Amino acid sequence: MPALLPTDYYATVTWLGYVPCFPEDRKIETVAVSAMPLDFAGHAPDVHAGLTRASCSRVSQQHPRGTDIRNVRQLSILSAEELAVIAEKLDLPSIDPTWVGASIILSGIPDFTHVPPSSRLQAENGTTLVVDMENRPCHIVSRTIEADRPGHGKGFKTAANGRRGVTAWVERPGLLEIGTRLRLHIPDQRAWAP
Repeated sequence: MPALLPTDYYATVTWLGYVPCFPEDRKIETVAVSAMPLDFAGHAPDVHAGLTRASCSRVSQQHPRGTDIRNVRQLSILSAEELAVIAEKLDLPSIDPTWVGASIILSGIPDFTHVPPSSRLQAENGTTLVVDMENRPCHIVSRTIEADRPGHGKGFKTAANGRRGVTAWVERPGLLEIGTRLRLHIPDQRAWAP
């Protein structure tokens, strides 16, 4: 019996990029690309690529910082629609994807940040990404926006709360390009009700 159900929700990739190194001056640097070859470790040039990673604040209740753990944070995926809401709340015409350390910006799935963990985003060529969890707003993004648009970055964490997208990892390698269409598949289980 299938444990994942295909939905009628599709997203289109509108932007791709990678972060080549951790920010040394506490500002995110991101490189835009038109195509993203993915293997089981993610996108090779991205600082977040790898089969394992050092634990960080996201999992501080489970592992001491720096512990080697499975890397389920290979990619950062955000919604163009949610970025537009963040921009409006920050009184900006738009949010540059390079400010937020995005790997993928997609359009077409409502309330994207809250798709269930373990959902799949699958391209027609079979490339499949697994949603790990919601990506929390980050103070480094606030500083990056503030450096480029003084007076607008400080409100990012509040504006992006519940809208920062998700972290994800590669389940099936393949190529993503601008315009790639991804279908959302969700786990076939009821919500947790302890």
